[in-house]
Amino acid sequence: MVTDQQYRRLMRLAMTEKTMKIAASKAGMDEKTARKYLVGGKSPSQIAQAHEWRTRKDPLEGIWPEAREYLLENPGLEGKYLFKALQRKYPGALADSVLRTFHRRIRNWRALEGPAKEVFFPQEHYPGKLSASDFTSMKALGITIAGQYFNHLIYHFVLTYSNWETGFVAFSESFESFSGGFQSALWQLGGVTVEHRTDCLSACVRPIGSEDEFTERYQALLNYYGLKAQKINPGEAHENGDCEQSHHRFKRTVNQALLLRGSRDFKTRKDYENFLTNLFAELNSGRRDRLAEEMKVLKRLPERHLDAPQKDRVKVTRFSTIHVGHNIYSVPSRLIGELVQVRLYVEHLELWYGQKKIEELPRIRGRGGHRIEYRHVIDWLVRKPGAFESYRYMSDMFPTSYFRMAYDALKERLSNLRASHEYLKILDLAAKTSESKVNDALKFAVENSKPIYLESIEKLLETNSAVTWQAVAVKAVDLNDYDKLLVQNSEGAS
Repeated sequence: MVTDQQYRRLMRLAMTEKTMKIAASKAGMDEKTARKYLVGGKSPSQIAQAHEWRTRKDPLEGIWPEAREYLLENPGLEGKYLFKALQRKYPGALADSVLRTFHRRIRNWRALEGPAKEVFFPQEHYPGKLSASDFTSMKALGITIAGQYFNHLIYHFVLTYSNWETGFVAFSESFESFSGGFQSALWQLGGVTVEHRTDCLSACVRPIGSEDEFTERYQALLNYYGLKAQKINPGEAHENGDCEQSHHRFKRTVNQALLLRGSRDFKTRKDYENFLTNLFAELNSGRRDRLAEEMKVLKRLPERHLDAPQKDRVKVTRFSTIHVGHNIYSVPSRLIGELVQVRLYVEHLELWYGQKKIEELPRIRGRGGHRIEYRHVIDWLVRKPGAFESYRYMSDMFPTSYFRMAYDALKERLSNLRASHEYLKILDLAAKTSESKVNDALKFAVENSKPIYLESIEKLLETNSAVTWQAVAVKAVDLNDYDKLLVQNSEGAS
Protein backbone atom coordinates (compact mmCIF):
# COMPACT_ATOMS: atom_id res chain seq x y z
CA MET A 1 0.00 0.00 0.00
CA VAL A 2 1.44 3.35 -1.07
CA THR A 3 1.58 6.05 1.56
CA ASP A 4 1.32 9.82 1.18
CA GLN A 5 5.01 10.07 2.10
CA GLN A 6 5.95 7.79 -0.81
CA TYR A 7 3.71 9.81 -3.13
CA ARG A 8 5.40 13.08 -2.19
CA ARG A 9 8.83 11.52 -2.70
CA LEU A 10 7.78 10.23 -6.12
CA MET A 11 6.69 13.73 -7.14
CA ARG A 12 10.13 15.10 -6.29
CA LEU A 13 12.09 12.26 -7.89
CA ALA A 14 10.06 12.40 -11.12
CA MET A 15 11.53 15.85 -11.75
CA THR A 16 15.16 14.89 -11.12
CA GLU A 17 15.64 11.28 -12.20
CA LYS A 18 16.37 10.27 -15.84
CA THR A 19 13.70 7.57 -16.10
CA MET A 20 10.35 6.78 -14.43
CA LYS A 21 11.64 3.34 -13.47
CA ILE A 22 14.45 4.84 -11.35
CA ALA A 23 12.10 7.37 -9.69
CA ALA A 24 9.55 4.63 -8.90
CA SER A 25 12.24 2.34 -7.48
CA LYS A 26 13.64 5.06 -5.20
CA ALA A 27 10.11 5.95 -4.05
CA GLY A 28 9.55 2.28 -3.15
CA MET A 29 6.79 1.36 -5.61
CA ASP A 30 6.19 -0.36 -8.97
CA GLU A 31 6.67 1.66 -12.18
CA LYS A 32 3.04 1.12 -13.28
CA THR A 33 1.80 2.29 -9.87
CA ALA A 34 4.01 5.35 -10.10
CA ARG A 35 2.60 6.25 -13.54
CA LYS A 36 -0.95 5.90 -12.18
CA TYR A 37 -0.27 8.46 -9.42
CA LEU A 38 1.55 10.83 -11.77
CA VAL A 39 -1.28 10.78 -14.27
CA GLY A 40 -4.00 11.04 -11.60
CA GLY A 41 -2.30 13.82 -9.69
CA LYS A 42 -3.89 12.78 -6.34
CA SER A 43 -2.29 11.33 -3.22
CA PRO A 44 -3.37 7.96 -1.76
CA SER A 45 -5.35 9.66 1.00
CA GLN A 46 -7.25 11.75 -1.58
CA ILE A 47 -8.40 8.81 -3.64
CA ALA A 48 -9.05 6.41 -0.75
CA GLN A 49 -12.73 5.70 -0.10
CA ALA A 50 -14.12 6.31 3.38
CA HIS A 51 -14.70 3.13 5.37
CA GLU A 52 -18.41 3.33 6.13
CA TRP A 53 -19.39 -0.33 6.15
CA ARG A 54 -19.36 -2.76 9.07
CA THR A 55 -16.94 -5.63 9.30
CA ARG A 56 -18.95 -7.42 12.01
CA LYS A 57 -22.49 -7.54 13.30
CA ASP A 58 -23.59 -4.55 15.40
CA PRO A 59 -23.68 -5.81 19.04
CA LEU A 60 -26.14 -3.03 19.92
CA GLU A 61 -28.61 -3.86 17.16
CA GLY A 62 -32.11 -3.98 18.60
CA ILE A 63 -30.98 -2.24 21.83
CA TRP A 64 -29.73 1.11 20.60
CA PRO A 65 -33.12 2.58 19.48
CA GLU A 66 -34.45 2.17 23.03
CA ALA A 67 -31.23 3.54 24.54
CA ARG A 68 -31.53 6.53 22.21
CA GLU A 69 -35.05 7.22 23.51
CA TYR A 70 -33.77 7.20 27.09
CA LEU A 71 -31.06 9.68 26.16
CA LEU A 72 -33.52 11.98 24.38
CA GLU A 73 -35.70 12.13 27.49
CA ASN A 74 -32.79 12.37 29.95
CA PRO A 75 -29.65 13.76 28.25
CA GLY A 76 -27.73 13.67 31.56
CA LEU A 77 -27.88 9.86 31.84
CA GLU A 78 -24.44 8.29 32.23
CA GLY A 79 -23.57 5.46 29.90
CA LYS A 80 -22.61 2.85 32.50
CA TYR A 81 -25.88 3.23 34.44
CA LEU A 82 -28.03 3.10 31.30
CA PHE A 83 -26.06 0.04 30.17
CA LYS A 84 -26.72 -1.75 33.48
CA ALA A 85 -30.43 -0.88 33.27
CA LEU A 86 -30.65 -2.39 29.76
CA GLN A 87 -28.78 -5.49 30.93
CA ARG A 88 -31.35 -5.98 33.70
CA LYS A 89 -34.22 -5.45 31.27
CA TYR A 90 -32.78 -7.80 28.59
CA PRO A 91 -30.82 -10.57 30.36
CA GLY A 92 -28.13 -12.09 28.16
CA ALA A 93 -28.58 -9.56 25.35
CA LEU A 94 -25.61 -7.36 26.34
CA ALA A 95 -22.23 -8.73 27.40
CA ASP A 96 -19.97 -6.63 29.63
CA SER A 97 -17.43 -6.54 26.80
CA VAL A 98 -19.84 -4.33 24.81
CA LEU A 99 -19.71 -1.49 27.37
CA ARG A 100 -16.89 0.41 25.59
CA THR A 101 -18.80 0.16 22.28
CA PHE A 102 -21.90 1.47 24.07
CA HIS A 103 -19.92 4.42 25.46
CA ARG A 104 -18.56 5.27 21.98
CA ARG A 105 -22.07 5.09 20.50
CA ILE A 106 -23.36 7.52 23.15
CA ARG A 107 -20.41 9.89 22.58
CA ASN A 108 -21.06 9.89 18.81
CA TRP A 109 -24.80 10.39 19.34
CA ARG A 110 -24.22 13.36 21.65
CA ALA A 111 -21.81 14.95 19.15
CA LEU A 112 -24.13 14.51 16.17
CA GLU A 113 -27.68 14.53 17.55
CA GLY A 114 -27.45 15.42 21.25
CA PRO A 115 -28.50 18.66 22.95
CA ALA A 116 -26.40 21.79 22.56
CA LYS A 117 -23.74 22.21 25.27
CA GLU A 118 -23.28 25.29 27.41
CA VAL A 119 -21.03 27.91 25.84
CA PHE A 120 -18.63 29.95 27.97
CA PHE A 121 -17.66 33.44 26.89
CA PRO A 122 -14.21 34.86 27.70
CA GLN A 123 -14.44 38.16 29.54
CA GLU A 124 -12.39 41.32 29.19
CA HIS A 125 -11.02 42.73 32.46
CA TYR A 126 -10.21 46.36 33.09
CA PRO A 127 -7.79 47.89 35.61
CA GLY A 128 -9.32 48.76 38.95
CA LYS A 129 -12.86 47.74 38.01
CA LEU A 130 -13.51 44.39 39.69
CA SER A 131 -12.33 42.45 42.71
CA ALA A 132 -13.62 39.02 43.73
CA SER A 133 -13.47 36.94 46.87
CA ASP A 134 -14.60 33.65 48.37
CA PHE A 135 -13.69 31.18 51.09
CA THR A 136 -11.72 28.01 50.37
CA SER A 137 -11.12 25.04 52.66
CA MET A 138 -7.55 24.08 53.58
CA LYS A 139 -8.60 20.77 55.15
CA ALA A 140 -6.99 18.56 52.51
CA LEU A 141 -3.53 20.08 53.11
CA GLY A 142 -3.28 18.66 56.65
CA ILE A 143 -1.84 21.76 58.37
CA THR A 144 -1.01 21.29 62.07
CA ILE A 145 -0.18 23.80 64.80
CA ALA A 146 2.09 22.43 67.54
CA GLY A 147 1.13 18.93 66.42
CA GLN A 148 -2.62 19.56 66.52
CA TYR A 149 -4.69 19.45 63.33
CA PHE A 150 -5.63 23.00 62.29
CA ASN A 151 -9.03 22.90 60.57
CA HIS A 152 -9.56 26.26 58.88
CA LEU A 153 -10.55 28.19 55.79
CA ILE A 154 -8.81 30.92 53.85
CA TYR A 155 -10.67 34.07 52.88
CA HIS A 156 -9.25 34.63 49.38
CA PHE A 157 -9.33 38.05 47.66
CA VAL A 158 -8.33 38.59 43.99
CA LEU A 159 -8.12 41.49 41.54
CA THR A 160 -9.48 40.13 38.25
CA TYR A 161 -7.26 42.30 36.02
CA SER A 162 -3.81 41.84 37.55
CA ASN A 163 -4.60 38.64 39.51
CA TRP A 164 -3.05 40.26 42.61
CA GLU A 165 -4.24 38.19 45.56
CA THR A 166 -4.14 37.92 49.32
CA GLY A 167 -5.81 35.83 51.98
CA PHE A 168 -6.46 35.44 55.69
CA VAL A 169 -7.23 32.57 58.06
CA ALA A 170 -10.93 32.10 58.87
CA PHE A 171 -12.96 29.46 60.68
CA SER A 172 -16.39 29.94 59.14
CA GLU A 173 -18.15 31.72 56.28
CA SER A 174 -19.82 34.13 58.70
CA PHE A 175 -20.26 37.80 57.90
CA GLU A 176 -17.71 38.66 60.59
CA SER A 177 -15.12 36.48 58.85
CA PHE A 178 -16.00 37.98 55.48
CA SER A 179 -15.92 41.56 56.74
CA GLY A 180 -12.60 41.07 58.53
CA GLY A 181 -10.92 39.45 55.53
CA PHE A 182 -12.44 41.85 53.00
CA GLN A 183 -11.40 44.99 54.87
CA SER A 184 -7.92 43.64 55.61
CA ALA A 185 -7.46 42.89 51.90
CA LEU A 186 -8.52 46.40 50.85
CA TRP A 187 -6.21 48.06 53.36
CA GLN A 188 -3.33 45.80 52.36
CA LEU A 189 -4.01 46.67 48.71
CA GLY A 190 -4.24 50.38 49.49
CA GLY A 191 -7.29 51.16 47.37
CA VAL A 192 -10.85 50.20 46.39
CA THR A 193 -12.18 48.77 43.12
CA VAL A 194 -15.42 49.88 41.46
CA GLU A 195 -17.22 46.57 41.99
CA HIS A 196 -16.85 43.45 44.11
CA ARG A 197 -18.07 39.96 43.18
CA THR A 198 -18.73 37.17 45.63
CA ASP A 199 -20.16 33.68 45.68
CA CYS A 200 -23.70 33.12 46.96
CA LEU A 201 -22.57 33.35 50.59
CA SER A 202 -25.52 33.34 52.97
CA ALA A 203 -23.78 36.10 54.93
CA CYS A 204 -23.88 38.37 51.88
CA VAL A 205 -26.62 37.22 49.50
CA ARG A 206 -30.28 36.73 50.35
CA PRO A 207 -32.15 33.59 49.21
CA ILE A 208 -33.82 33.59 45.79
CA GLY A 209 -37.22 35.28 45.96
CA SER A 210 -36.26 37.76 48.67
CA GLU A 211 -37.19 41.39 48.18
CA ASP A 212 -33.57 42.54 48.50
CA GLU A 213 -30.73 40.85 46.62
CA PHE A 214 -28.06 41.38 49.29
CA THR A 215 -28.11 41.28 53.08
CA GLU A 216 -28.36 44.59 54.91
CA ARG A 217 -24.98 44.22 56.62
CA TYR A 218 -23.17 43.30 53.38
CA GLN A 219 -24.73 46.18 51.49
CA ALA A 220 -23.81 48.57 54.31
CA LEU A 221 -20.20 47.36 54.21
CA LEU A 222 -19.92 47.91 50.45
CA ASN A 223 -21.65 51.30 50.70
CA TYR A 224 -19.09 52.37 53.29
CA TYR A 225 -16.27 51.65 50.81
CA GLY A 226 -18.22 52.93 47.79
CA LEU A 227 -18.38 49.57 46.00
CA LYS A 228 -21.09 48.08 43.80
CA ALA A 229 -22.07 44.50 44.61
CA GLN A 230 -22.02 41.60 42.16
CA LYS A 231 -22.96 37.98 42.78
CA ILE A 232 -22.89 34.79 40.75
CA ASN A 233 -25.86 32.55 40.05
CA PRO A 234 -26.36 29.57 42.40
CA GLY A 235 -24.35 26.54 41.30
CA GLU A 236 -22.43 28.50 38.65
CA ALA A 237 -18.96 28.67 40.25
CA HIS A 238 -17.38 29.38 36.83
CA GLU A 239 -18.97 32.87 36.96
CA ASN A 240 -16.47 33.63 39.70
CA GLY A 241 -13.78 31.92 37.66
CA ASP A 242 -10.91 34.24 38.56
CA CYS A 243 -11.36 33.47 42.23
CA GLU A 244 -11.99 29.75 41.69
CA GLN A 245 -8.85 29.36 39.57
CA SER A 246 -6.87 31.35 42.12
CA HIS A 247 -8.09 28.94 44.81
CA HIS A 248 -6.69 26.02 42.84
CA ARG A 249 -3.37 27.67 42.03
CA PHE A 250 -2.94 28.99 45.57
CA LYS A 251 -3.56 25.63 47.28
CA ARG A 252 -1.26 23.88 44.82
CA THR A 253 1.44 26.46 45.61
CA VAL A 254 0.91 26.02 49.36
CA ASN A 255 1.21 22.26 49.00
CA GLN A 256 4.44 22.53 47.01
CA ALA A 257 5.89 25.00 49.53
CA LEU A 258 5.03 22.62 52.36
CA LEU A 259 6.72 19.74 50.53
CA LEU A 260 9.88 21.82 50.08
CA ARG A 261 9.67 22.93 53.71
CA GLY A 262 9.62 19.28 54.77
CA SER A 263 6.89 19.70 57.37
CA ARG A 264 3.24 20.71 57.61
CA ASP A 265 3.54 21.58 61.28
CA PHE A 266 3.99 25.10 62.65
CA LYS A 267 4.88 26.10 66.20
CA THR A 268 2.20 28.78 66.41
CA ARG A 269 -0.66 30.12 64.34
CA LYS A 270 1.36 33.31 63.88
CA ASP A 271 4.17 31.29 62.25
CA TYR A 272 1.66 29.78 59.83
CA GLU A 273 0.18 33.18 58.98
CA ASN A 274 3.68 34.55 58.32
CA PHE A 275 4.27 31.57 56.00
CA LEU A 276 1.11 32.47 54.05
CA THR A 277 2.06 36.16 53.91
CA ASN A 278 5.45 35.31 52.39
CA LEU A 279 3.79 32.95 49.92
CA PHE A 280 1.35 35.61 48.71
CA ALA A 281 4.28 38.01 48.31
CA GLU A 282 6.03 35.48 46.04
CA LEU A 283 2.87 34.91 43.99
CA ASN A 284 2.34 38.66 43.53
CA SER A 285 5.96 39.43 42.62
CA GLY A 286 5.33 38.74 38.93
CA ARG A 287 2.19 40.89 38.79
CA ARG A 288 3.71 44.26 39.66
CA ASP A 289 3.34 45.85 36.22
CA ARG A 290 -0.36 45.11 35.87
CA LEU A 291 -0.93 45.95 39.55
CA ALA A 292 0.68 49.34 38.92
CA GLU A 293 -1.94 49.96 36.22
CA GLU A 294 -4.68 49.16 38.72
CA MET A 295 -3.23 51.34 41.47
CA LYS A 296 -3.52 54.39 39.19
CA VAL A 297 -7.31 54.03 38.98
CA LEU A 298 -8.26 52.51 42.35
CA LYS A 299 -10.48 54.67 44.56
CA ARG A 300 -9.20 56.01 47.86
CA LEU A 301 -9.81 54.18 51.12
CA PRO A 302 -11.94 55.79 53.84
CA GLU A 303 -10.24 57.17 56.92
CA ARG A 304 -10.71 54.04 59.06
CA HIS A 305 -11.98 50.47 59.13
CA LEU A 306 -15.71 49.90 59.53
CA ASP A 307 -16.05 48.26 62.93
CA ALA A 308 -19.54 46.82 62.77
CA PRO A 309 -19.91 43.66 64.86
CA GLN A 310 -23.17 41.76 64.95
CA LYS A 311 -25.15 42.86 67.99
CA ASP A 312 -27.66 40.61 69.71
CA ARG A 313 -29.68 41.03 72.90
CA VAL A 314 -29.99 37.77 74.79
CA LYS A 315 -31.35 36.76 78.17
CA VAL A 316 -29.10 35.04 80.70
CA THR A 317 -30.60 31.66 81.66
CA ARG A 318 -30.91 30.30 85.18
CA PHE A 319 -27.88 28.14 84.35
CA SER A 320 -25.81 31.36 84.09
CA THR A 321 -25.40 30.82 80.34
CA ILE A 322 -26.31 32.56 77.09
CA HIS A 323 -26.97 31.09 73.64
CA VAL A 324 -25.07 32.89 70.88
CA GLY A 325 -24.49 31.69 67.31
CA HIS A 326 -25.71 28.14 68.11
CA ASN A 327 -23.19 27.84 70.95
CA ILE A 328 -23.36 28.21 74.74
CA TYR A 329 -21.24 30.56 76.86
CA SER A 330 -21.24 31.10 80.61
CA VAL A 331 -21.51 34.58 82.12
CA PRO A 332 -21.21 35.88 85.71
CA SER A 333 -24.07 34.50 87.79
CA ARG A 334 -25.14 37.95 88.97
CA LEU A 335 -26.54 38.51 85.45
CA ILE A 336 -29.04 35.63 85.63
CA GLY A 337 -32.39 36.81 84.31
CA GLU A 338 -30.95 39.99 82.78
CA LEU A 339 -30.90 41.05 79.12
CA VAL A 340 -27.34 41.59 77.93
CA GLN A 341 -25.92 42.79 74.62
CA VAL A 342 -23.50 40.51 72.82
CA ARG A 343 -21.18 41.99 70.19
CA LEU A 344 -19.94 39.24 67.89
CA TYR A 345 -16.51 39.61 66.24
CA VAL A 346 -14.51 37.18 64.10
CA GLU A 347 -12.61 35.48 66.92
CA HIS A 348 -14.14 36.86 70.10
CA LEU A 349 -17.36 38.23 71.52
CA GLU A 350 -17.96 41.05 73.96
CA LEU A 351 -20.55 41.08 76.71
CA TRP A 352 -22.15 44.46 77.44
CA TYR A 353 -24.67 45.49 80.08
CA GLY A 354 -25.99 49.02 79.80
CA GLN A 355 -23.09 51.06 78.47
CA LYS A 356 -20.42 48.97 80.17
CA LYS A 357 -18.32 46.19 78.71
CA ILE A 358 -18.38 43.34 81.24
CA GLU A 359 -16.29 40.64 79.63
CA GLU A 360 -14.54 39.47 76.46
CA LEU A 361 -14.74 35.77 75.57
CA PRO A 362 -13.05 33.68 72.84
CA ARG A 363 -15.53 32.78 70.11
CA ILE A 364 -16.35 29.09 69.69
CA ARG A 365 -15.80 27.66 66.21
CA GLY A 366 -18.63 25.74 64.60
CA ARG A 367 -21.97 24.89 66.20
CA GLY A 368 -23.15 22.96 69.22
CA GLY A 369 -20.14 23.84 71.36
CA HIS A 370 -19.89 25.31 74.83
CA ARG A 371 -17.40 27.30 76.85
CA ILE A 372 -18.13 27.41 80.58
CA GLU A 373 -15.77 29.53 82.68
CA TYR A 374 -15.53 27.96 86.12
CA ARG A 375 -15.07 31.37 87.74
CA HIS A 376 -18.62 32.29 86.66
CA VAL A 377 -20.30 29.43 88.55
CA ILE A 378 -17.88 28.21 91.21
CA ASP A 379 -19.40 30.29 94.02
CA TRP A 380 -22.71 28.41 93.66
CA LEU A 381 -21.15 25.03 92.86
CA VAL A 382 -19.37 25.16 96.22
CA ARG A 383 -22.77 25.61 97.86
CA LYS A 384 -24.31 22.79 95.81
CA PRO A 385 -21.61 20.08 95.64
CA GLY A 386 -24.21 17.40 94.97
CA ALA A 387 -24.85 18.92 91.52
CA PHE A 388 -21.23 18.53 90.42
CA GLU A 389 -21.10 14.80 89.65
CA SER A 390 -23.83 15.02 86.99
CA TYR A 391 -23.20 18.59 85.84
CA ARG A 392 -23.59 18.75 82.06
CA TYR A 393 -20.51 20.91 81.70
CA MET A 394 -18.41 19.12 84.30
CA SER A 395 -15.48 18.75 81.87
CA ASP A 396 -15.08 22.55 81.80
CA MET A 397 -14.46 22.55 85.55
CA PHE A 398 -10.94 21.15 85.14
CA PRO A 399 -8.65 23.99 83.97
CA THR A 400 -5.65 21.65 83.59
CA SER A 401 -4.95 17.93 83.74
CA TYR A 402 -3.63 18.29 87.31
CA PHE A 403 -7.01 19.54 88.50
CA ARG A 404 -8.56 16.44 86.94
CA MET A 405 -5.98 14.15 88.56
CA ALA A 406 -6.59 15.83 91.89
CA TYR A 407 -10.33 15.16 91.62
CA ASP A 408 -9.72 11.52 90.68
CA ALA A 409 -7.36 11.13 93.66
CA LEU A 410 -10.00 12.56 95.98
CA LYS A 411 -12.61 10.12 94.67
CA GLU A 412 -10.31 7.18 95.44
CA ARG A 413 -10.32 7.89 99.19
CA LEU A 414 -13.58 9.81 99.71
CA SER A 415 -17.23 9.40 98.83
CA ASN A 416 -18.40 11.11 95.64
CA LEU A 417 -20.12 13.92 97.53
CA ARG A 418 -17.18 14.61 99.85
CA ALA A 419 -14.70 14.37 96.96
CA SER A 420 -16.79 16.85 94.94
CA HIS A 421 -17.03 19.24 97.89
CA GLU A 422 -13.28 19.12 98.59
CA TYR A 423 -12.38 19.56 94.92
CA LEU A 424 -14.76 22.48 94.47
CA LYS A 425 -13.20 24.24 97.44
CA ILE A 426 -9.78 23.85 95.77
CA LEU A 427 -11.23 25.18 92.51
CA ASP A 428 -12.74 28.11 94.40
CA LEU A 429 -9.30 28.79 95.87
CA ALA A 430 -7.88 28.91 92.30
CA ALA A 431 -10.60 31.36 91.26
CA LYS A 432 -9.92 33.69 94.21
CA THR A 433 -6.12 33.50 94.28
CA SER A 434 -4.05 32.21 91.35
CA GLU A 435 -4.94 29.33 89.07
CA SER A 436 -1.32 28.81 87.99
CA LYS A 437 -0.07 28.64 91.60
CA VAL A 438 -2.81 26.21 92.63
CA ASN A 439 -1.95 24.13 89.56
CA ASP A 440 1.72 24.04 90.62
CA ALA A 441 0.67 22.94 94.12
CA LEU A 442 -1.53 20.17 92.73
CA LYS A 443 1.28 19.07 90.42
CA PHE A 444 3.66 18.86 93.37
CA ALA A 445 1.12 16.87 95.41
CA VAL A 446 0.29 14.45 92.59
CA GLU A 447 3.90 13.79 91.56
CA ASN A 448 5.04 13.31 95.17
CA SER A 449 2.02 11.23 96.25
CA LYS A 450 1.00 13.82 98.84
CA PRO A 451 -2.56 13.78 100.20
CA ILE A 452 -4.77 16.32 98.43
CA TYR A 453 -7.20 18.48 100.36
CA LEU A 454 -7.85 22.19 100.71
CA GLU A 455 -5.67 22.76 103.77
CA SER A 456 -2.64 21.00 102.27
CA ILE A 457 -2.89 23.04 99.07
CA GLU A 458 -3.22 26.27 101.05
CA LYS A 459 -0.16 25.31 103.08
CA LEU A 460 1.84 24.66 99.91
CA LEU A 461 0.84 28.07 98.61
CA GLU A 462 1.89 29.73 101.85
CA THR A 463 5.28 28.02 101.98
CA ASN A 464 5.76 28.35 98.22
CA SER A 465 7.21 24.84 98.16
CA ALA A 466 5.11 23.61 95.29
CA VAL A 467 7.63 24.65 92.69
CA THR A 468 10.70 22.48 93.10
CA TRP A 469 12.42 22.53 89.77
CA GLN A 470 15.55 20.43 89.62
CA ALA A 471 18.25 21.34 87.16
CA VAL A 472 19.39 18.38 85.12
CA ALA A 473 22.89 18.52 83.66
CA VAL A 474 23.38 16.52 80.48
CA LYS A 475 26.96 15.70 79.71
CA ALA A 476 28.06 16.28 76.12
CA VAL A 477 28.54 13.07 74.15
CA ASP A 478 32.01 12.28 72.82
CA LEU A 479 31.51 10.60 69.42
CA ASN A 480 34.97 8.98 69.64
CA ASP A 481 33.53 6.65 72.31
CA TYR A 482 31.27 5.10 69.68
CA ASP A 483 34.25 4.48 67.38
CA LYS A 484 36.11 2.74 70.22
CA LEU A 485 33.04 0.59 70.91
CA LEU A 486 32.82 -0.48 67.26
CA VAL A 487 36.54 -1.41 67.24
CA GLN A 488 36.12 -3.51 70.40
CA ASN A 489 33.14 -5.33 68.93
CA SER A 490 34.98 -6.10 65.69
CA GLU A 491 38.01 -7.45 67.60
CA GLY A 492 35.79 -9.62 69.77
CA ALA A 493 34.03 -11.02 66.71
CA SER A 494 37.38 -11.92 65.06
